Amino acid sequence: MGESRNAVPGLRTDGFGGPGGCDAVYIDTNRIFDSCRDKDCFENVRVYLSDIGQEIIDRASSVRAKTAEVVDSCINVSPMSFNRGFYQIHVRIFVRMEFETCVGGKAQCVDGIAVVEKTVILYGGEGHVRIFRSKAQNGPCCDGPDPDRICDDNLPQAVFEVADPVVLSARIVEKCSCQIVADTCGCGCTCGCCSGDIPDRVMHCLGGTVCISEDVGHLLLVALGFFSVIRMERPAQFLISAAEYCVPDKECVFAEDDDPCAAFRRMAFPVEQFCPSGAGQTGNTPRGCEHPKHPSDCRDGCRG
Repeated sequence: MGESRNAVPGLRTDGFGGPGGCDAVYIDTNRIFDSCRDKDCFENVRVYLSDIGQEIIDRASSVRAKTAEVVDSCINVSPMSFNRGFYQIHVRIFVRMEFETCVGGKAQCVDGIAVVEKTVILYGGEGHVRIFRSKAQNGPCCDGPDPDRICDDNLPQAVFEVADPVVLSARIVEKCSCQIVADTCGCGCTCGCCSGDIPDRVMHCLGGTVCISEDVGHLLLVALGFFSVIRMERPAQFLISAAEYCVPDKECVFAEDDDPCAAFRRMAFPVEQFCPSGAGQTGNTPRGCEHPKHPSDCRDGCRG
């Protein structure tokens, strides 16, 4: 057996650290190479409606946004040709929105899909190996091409985190004024501008087909604000200190009566939910969450 060259002094690597003991274990996870946070504001964003929704907007006198929810996103990563190790991340965000309109003095609700795009450049490192992973259904022989076993092309993985957008404004404009719409698709001012780029799984959120007719009288425009984080990750292997898992001491408690208030009174008060971040800390560690500062410190048992 080859000698381990990654051993850490004081940590056992044989997997027998004992209850509460610390072992050095190897893990395969993703390493974050670069990340950024952003606060974007998109104005004059076209909302794509169903056929019924478009008829309502054409007759509506006013509109008010009720809800906005990010339902999907498409992420594309491409290397920068002039700067090795950097990549351009292009993100297309699909937002399902619900509106309340006023038609003939009566309120009617419509829903639609808004599409926005953003591009950032982050460092993702360089990879020089191809990665293959086994699957349960793989047999001992390769009997033909398997699309699920295509090797990794060495591009880093882009992770996009976004909160539901803030609707800053919503208004109805006539089609003849559509030149103010941000032409992100480069196809001019037509009703079906980006409808072909909306995935079917997003189209199903409308409960109907997206309007593709040229004969529309009005467009629904919104302004959206987004808070987002984008990071670049690559697979990496690490040697870490880990404590052996132990059986929890806490017993499962079930309500013995039908009095919900009695069960509520037995619950512990969630103090940590009311403590602002950084309060009651010694250094950078919150009280009650101290971690061992030295491998020998975790010999005294499991800590949560």
